[in-house]
Amino acid sequence: MRFATITTNEGPLYGIVTDEGFLALSPEFPQWSTLTDVIRAGALHDLARVAQGRTVTHENGTFTHAIPLPDPGKIICVGVNFPDRNAEYKDGQDAPPNMSLFIRFAQSFTGHGQNLIRPPESHQLDYEGEIAVVIGKPGRRIPQADAFDHIAAITLCNEGTLRDWVRHAKFNVTQGKNWDRSGAMGPWLVPFTHAAQLDDIRLTTHVNGELRQDDRTSRMLFPIRRQIEYISTFTTLLPGDIIVTGTPTGAGARFDPPRFLVPGDEIRISAEGIGTLTNGVEDET
Repeated sequence: MRFATITTNEGPLYGIVTDEGFLALSPEFPQWSTLTDVIRAGALHDLARVAQGRTVTHENGTFTHAIPLPDPGKIICVGVNFPDRNAEYKDGQDAPPNMSLFIRFAQSFTGHGQNLIRPPESHQLDYEGEIAVVIGKPGRRIPQADAFDHIAAITLCNEGTLRDWVRHAKFNVTQGKNWDRSGAMGPWLVPFTHAAQLDDIRLTTHVNGELRQDDRTSRMLFPIRRQIEYISTFTTLLPGDIIVTGTPTGAGARFDPPRFLVPGDEIRISAEGIGTLTNGVEDET
C-alpha cells in the first residue's frame, strides 16, 4: 500500500493513495495526528487493515500532496555516494573511507505535484534524485546485519540544491541545501518489508523528458546498511527520522555549461517499486 499526506479544503489528512484517488484514514485514528505519529507507533499495518475493501474518499484532482511526514525527526543526507559522482569532483582522490553527511530541514521540501521554488538570491537551483528511508525502530550502533530491521518505509526525494550557496563557506553545505521548498519528497511511503526493495533497484531522473540521472542502488559507495550503521554510531536513530541516501551523476551543475532549473521545467524522479515524484519550478514571489 502507498501511504500519503494530502491537503484538502478540510485541511491535512493522511491515508492511502490508490489509482482512483485517496482514502482518508486519519479521522479514524485521532490518537495519531500525522503519519509520523503512525510510524512512531509502529502502526502502518493498522492503517492497512482498516483500508481493506474501502473506496476512496477523495477523487483524483480534489487534493494536493504534502510531504509524507510533515513533522519528521532528523533528516540526514548522504553526499557523493555513487562512483561517477566521486569522479565528478576531478580532485584525483579515490572514494573516501567515510561518507559525507549534512542535515536538511522539513520546510525545505514540498510535496509531489508542487513547484520547487527558485529564490531571487540565486538562479542556480539544481535537482538530485534520491531514495529516502524512514526509520521505524530506534537504535544506536546498529550492525549492518540488522540495519534493514530499523526501516519502516521508503520514499523518493528531489534533494534540490542552490549550487552557489553550498560554496559560501569553507567546509559546509547547509546554506545551499535548506532554502524553503527547494526540494521535494514523496509522493508516498511504501512500507519496507524485504531487502530486495533497496538492494538493487534502478533510480532515474528526467528533466523535461530527458534522462539526466540513471543508476542502481547496488552501485552505492556506501550502501544503505552501511549508512544506518555509520550514522547510528554517533546519533541514536529514532522512528520518524529520514536518511536521504545519495544521488547518481548527472545533476545540472555537472554539465558544461551547467543546466540549472528554470521556471516551467518538470523533474520526474522514479525508482523501481516506489513510484515517481514529479515537480515543476517557479520563481519565488
